[in-house]
Amino acid sequence: MKFDVVDLDRKKVSEIDLSDEVFGAEPNGHLFYEVAKMQQINRRRGTLGVKNTSLVSGGGKKPWRQKGTGRARQGSIRASHWVGGGKAMGPKARDYFYRPPLKVRRGALKAALSLRAREKNLLILDAFPVPDGKSKKALEALTGRLKLSDALVVDEAKNEQLHRSVRNLERFDVLAPEGLNLESVLRRSTLVLTTMAAKALEAALLRRRAEAAREAS
Repeated sequence: MKFDVVDLDRKKVSEIDLSDEVFGAEPNGHLFYEVAKMQQINRRRGTLGVKNTSLVSGGGKKPWRQKGTGRARQGSIRASHWVGGGKAMGPKARDYFYRPPLKVRRGALKAALSLRAREKNLLILDAFPVPDGKSKKALEALTGRLKLSDALVVDEAKNEQLHRSVRNLERFDVLAPEGLNLESVLRRSTLVLTTMAAKALEAALLRRRAEAAREAS
């Protein structure tokens, strides 16, 4: 696929060829669901837990004899129906970790990138310099010159001034290519890539196929 490469004034400066497999894939709602579920569920700490009858201290002795007292039979003062007793069928601490296969995770990211390209909400810049690293300058470039209301900006991690300036903005996010994830792409209506970031994403998402072809040969 061919994409226009523009400058910060949206003037075309060149073109770039990118893989159909990465930027021209069919949107897949099931892949979106699986990977979004992974990202959300893996944020759960799973530390909630309560004590059941066997974990509550005390209550080892039968409070009164079985028969002859006129009261209901009881085996322990730490049973779940007693004040201070254990919780019946309460939550226990657990690990919620979930991770779908690599093919699913990469497929969801390809589908998300392709969705933005299909919607004409994928913008590729030749570069995004922010010389002094000021958030005001980055906001001016994004809203004034590029005419964006919200966006995810992706550029190499070594462009520290861009990352430092954009990360303070309320309606804009910034990531390095290696940190790109499904939620970040879908959260913002527009995706802004530099040419270096676009090539890095293409190489990363096609790596497994290249490795398989190399092994087969």
